[in-house]
Amino acid sequence: MHESIHCGRGVVAAPHSLAVAAGRQILAEGGNAVEAALAAAAAIAVVYPHMNHLGGDGFWLIRDPSGRVRYIEACGFAGEHATVSAYRAKGYDAIPTRGPLAALTVPGAVGGWALALDAAKAVGGRIPLAELLAPAIGHARAGVPVTRSQAALTAQKRAELEDAPGFAATFLPGGKVPEVGQVLSNPRLGDTLEHLSRAGLDDFYRGDIARELAADLERIESPVTRRDLERYKAVTRAPLSVKTAQGTLYNAPPPTQGLASLLILALFERLNVKRAEDFAYVHGLVEATKRAFLVRDKVVCDFDHLKHDLAALLSPAALDADAGRIDMRRALPWPQPAAQGDTIWLGATDSSGLSVSYIQSIFFEFGSGCVLPSTGVLMQNRGASFSLDANALNPLVPGRRPFHTLNPAMAELRDGRVMAYGTMGGEGQPQTQAMVFTRHVVYGQPLGTAIAAPRWLLGRTWGSVQTNLRLENRFDDEVVSALKSAGHDVEVLPEAFSDTMGHAGAVVLHPKGSVEGAHDPRADGGADGV
Repeated sequence: MHESIHCGRGVVAAPHSLAVAAGRQILAEGGNAVEAALAAAAAIAVVYPHMNHLGGDGFWLIRDPSGRVRYIEACGFAGEHATVSAYRAKGYDAIPTRGPLAALTVPGAVGGWALALDAAKAVGGRIPLAELLAPAIGHARAGVPVTRSQAALTAQKRAELEDAPGFAATFLPGGKVPEVGQVLSNPRLGDTLEHLSRAGLDDFYRGDIARELAADLERIESPVTRRDLERYKAVTRAPLSVKTAQGTLYNAPPPTQGLASLLILALFERLNVKRAEDFAYVHGLVEATKRAFLVRDKVVCDFDHLKHDLAALLSPAALDADAGRIDMRRALPWPQPAAQGDTIWLGATDSSGLSVSYIQSIFFEFGSGCVLPSTGVLMQNRGASFSLDANALNPLVPGRRPFHTLNPAMAELRDGRVMAYGTMGGEGQPQTQAMVFTRHVVYGQPLGTAIAAPRWLLGRTWGSVQTNLRLENRFDDEVVSALKSAGHDVEVLPEAFSDTMGHAGAVVLHPKGSVEGAHDPRADGGADGV
């Protein structure tokens, strides 16, 4: 039994224990859930660098005590030198996934931190920025023990990363893959965070830090310039939402795949599956996923370039029609094109009625692999998802935002609970969200049980090229056999708890003000509160 934690005033959940501790410390000092999430976000950028960093992007869903849900889009656009002709002239038919030419989008996460800090203050937050960043600064300077997942991914991806500027000096001490538990530090990153704590987060784009970032980016011949940094601002938008029998579900609009996450749950509801864990449950969610991905792959692009009415796609009529195309006895032939990604999700909630669901990412594990020497910032490679085909849905154009697998989720339930939840894991994000939500909310499994329960993945994650249906080995043999008989290309993984399935978590605000949180046994974190 994997139990959740219940607290009286506030709780934070994250995939690394030191990030959880940073958030809990802020709650203990009287900070609110957004402030706790900010402290955790800064800390986890330091202690889980293979999954996220200051050189990545972030997406926030924040529900304030009045019930208003706000969305912060903190994803950077392609740099001014990131043109199709420039990549073609260098002989590329596709954007490289590692190195300086993969570091082609402005890092957006810190801009999102700034808007989240404003949101925290708007509901009474008073914790100084220096205090929020203090745990991250301390960890960067003193160093932290390397986690199992960081060690494994460093070994697995070393060949494609070690030549990226700054990677070996930062992540291969003595030219070797670090052992689990070995302490690694990043003093330059600590200095960067301390400077931001004094000068303000805007300095990352328009101050001394921006100048250093731009100089290093120019030195390694990244397409991102000082002018790009100066032009960048995170933005607030209306979240996507859909109503189900359980309540109102929220997610992130394009360029994220939040649309797919909402479609899966709305389509699955229409299949009238009676219980979890049997063939109908797994098959129904997998087939709903396929239908959702087909819509996603025709629609999702930079928000400013959308050509479809998202509300119409989430309308009851459209959902009824699409659900009617699902055969509950046979699998739709697959695969379709898939997207990768490496990410963290963290959440926080407090008894005032404030809830946060947050995703922070550098795309592939270790992103572009480029660590900028003056600042210690690891640059993402999110722009590798652009196409060099000018007629594609997401073509490479300076100033354009790339497609994102990231999507934080939140639900206002009819029984009065507010649930913030999410996961990392590329294509697995909408699927894992659907499993956690349905198991806990629809079928009543305890929160910790729903997160720990056996999972599956249709499509890619963690740099994998596989697109079949992979299952952890804890599923009933009869369910596996029935899936194969229905035409699914099934692979049962040797692990009971596989990293392939991502790292999920959730926090719940109960109607009378108590809070609950749980995180994935597949990760290195947990949940804690006051």
